[in-house]
Amino acid sequence: MTEPRPGSTLPLLTRTRLLEVMAEHDLAPHRTLGQNFVIDHNTIRKIVRLAGVQPDDVVVEVGPGLGSLTLGLLEAGASVRAVEIDARLVPAMQAITAGAAEVTVADALEVDWSKVTRGEPCTLVANLPYNVATPVVLRILDEAPEIGRLVVMVQKEVAERLAATPGSKAYGIPSVKVAYWATARMVGTIGSEVFHPRPKVTSALVEIIRRPQPVDGSDPTALFALVKAGFGQRRKTLRRSLSSLVDDEAFVAAGVSPSARAEELDVVAWCRLAAAVRNKAESALS
Repeated sequence: MTEPRPGSTLPLLTRTRLLEVMAEHDLAPHRTLGQNFVIDHNTIRKIVRLAGVQPDDVVVEVGPGLGSLTLGLLEAGASVRAVEIDARLVPAMQAITAGAAEVTVADALEVDWSKVTRGEPCTLVANLPYNVATPVVLRILDEAPEIGRLVVMVQKEVAERLAATPGSKAYGIPSVKVAYWATARMVGTIGSEVFHPRPKVTSALVEIIRRPQPVDGSDPTALFALVKAGFGQRRKTLRRSLSSLVDDEAFVAAGVSPSARAEELDVVAWCRLAAAVRNKAESALS
């Protein structure tokens, strides 16, 4: 396979060319896989620009489809490593990109990320399928520390959840998980007219920048078990939703009001609460 050319001059896809390629390869977008291909050049270049892609950067792309965004990344001089679940699309994508992108046929929820990143610093830039966007982002944060920055296009409601802050309606378990590993913000919205086929929803771009270290270095499994329990009954106070996990002594030690609700706590407060529970359990064993 040939290496990508810095500053590739391969033409970006137009709607007409996309339809031609699909006809040539007897392809159709797979609805259950959330395949909506970007065909607007301004949108593609906007995503690449917001991602800050520079020549020779290693960029991981999830769900490249027929290579619409891939071409924009190659144009910027990136070395692209794509993960695509739909093997039907790969021959057409490789033809469109002149074999300049490395493609792994795999499910992003199952792929071994260490084999994709190969221990090198990477940026993830992707138009993520709506139905798996949240678990893909969270798995990358959990399992691929080499990916230090993510710029992803997702459904607007998903973007709001990933970047939500305490007290907002969108704030929930994904928000806390993202905040544990990284900082996140919405950096733009995208209308449905830039896709083929057109989705029925508005999309948004989210920038996620990994922290040098997570907010708390202890057991994240125990932390998120606590978070899950709290948000599982988010209308209840923490005293009630966490009654089997946290007692009044732990609330006091953590400096968290038991009358608060899950959406009122930022990730630091959740970490303090988990630490108080852990310390109490360790004291009981000593």
